[in-house]
Amino acid sequence: MAETTGMPGSDGLEQVAVFCGKCDCGCPTLFVDAAAPAERRIVLTDDFGQRVQMSADQFGSLLDEAKAGRLDGVATPTT
Repeated sequence: MAETTGMPGSDGLEQVAVFCGKCDCGCPTLFVDAAAPAERRIVLTDDFGQRVQMSADQFGSLLDEAKAGRLDGVATPTT
């Protein structure tokens, strides 16, 4: 479940959601960088210090795919 804050950080990123949030290990986090070029405005960080930047259109496409269920198998553990 994602936790939201909506408060801009000192780096100019506005935190939108934290995925997991049940620990203190640096959970994946979604940000909006209003100062970034449009093609890099959405920022997703992970707990390994990596980040992905994409446009709002690209992120919207990702959301559409998730809502349609096409990403469901990705989160299903394989045994």
